[in-house]
Amino acid sequence: MTPDQPPGRPAGGLISPAENTWCPGCGNFSIQHMMKSAVAELSEEEGIPLENFVLLGGIGCHGKLVDYLNVNSFYGIHGRSVPAATGIRLGNPDLKVICHVGDGDIYAEGLDHLIFAAKRNSDITVIVHDNRVYGLTTGQYTPTSPEGFRGRSTPGGITEHPLNPLEVMLATGATHIARGYTKKVRHLKDLFKEAIMHRGFSFVDVLQICATYFNLTDYYNEHAYEIEAGEVETGRYESALGKIREWDYDRDAPIPLGTFYSVEKPIYEEKFRALAAGRAERRALVRKVVGEWR
Repeated sequence: MTPDQPPGRPAGGLISPAENTWCPGCGNFSIQHMMKSAVAELSEEEGIPLENFVLLGGIGCHGKLVDYLNVNSFYGIHGRSVPAATGIRLGNPDLKVICHVGDGDIYAEGLDHLIFAAKRNSDITVIVHDNRVYGLTTGQYTPTSPEGFRGRSTPGGITEHPLNPLEVMLATGATHIARGYTKKVRHLKDLFKEAIMHRGFSFVDVLQICATYFNLTDYYNEHAYEIEAGEVETGRYESALGKIREWDYDRDAPIPLGTFYSVEKPIYEEKFRALAAGRAERRALVRKVVGEWR
């Protein structure tokens, strides 16, 4: 820490000096800087020490973000950063655990982990860098690629209908569901802050472009719009589902952005600790009984 550095603030700011290797125009830059702003503002507004923020990344271009921000971080293997995030949150209830994943990373290899973290209502935040293509491996299709997508491995176009991840998360039990777009940066920052402060499993699917292999800038700019206040009842399942189904990640339709669903439910970590406390009492009783018979 330098003499003029505020307590808990990394020297040189939150952006690390690591060389950034993202392609020019990549949507990850917006996510990086809005995450930086969200963390800094929450630290100031909510009094959360910067050392209590933990970022996790998976495998893919998105994962480099954990190298580019000066906060505690962890690299997971492909599709496996969500269970690591759950373990970190179980180990220290004071931490704000934010898991950055890619659409190929989490909706393919990691879908089972994502579903069970949402089902349990683990108190973590999952932010999906959804460019709808495997960019790091040069342009293969992912579960959110639109039907007909042509890539290196599918030059004739894919025949599969894409996954609607928001609908999957709603059906699974996620207690906070949102979608953002990297060209709407202030809105994206607010979505990040809201998700991080939500008590329970929070999920944000971020539509971004892959400047090299799947540039949908014009399409998103034309179709994406921010949900107005009162347009969706975020505490009602049916209202959230109706708004989520306005766009299925395939057809040419308006794309709503914002928070679709947000409710409070008991979190997994509290139920787990209560269960663990009961087991400790039973273990003590067993030891006592066994000791009496020795």
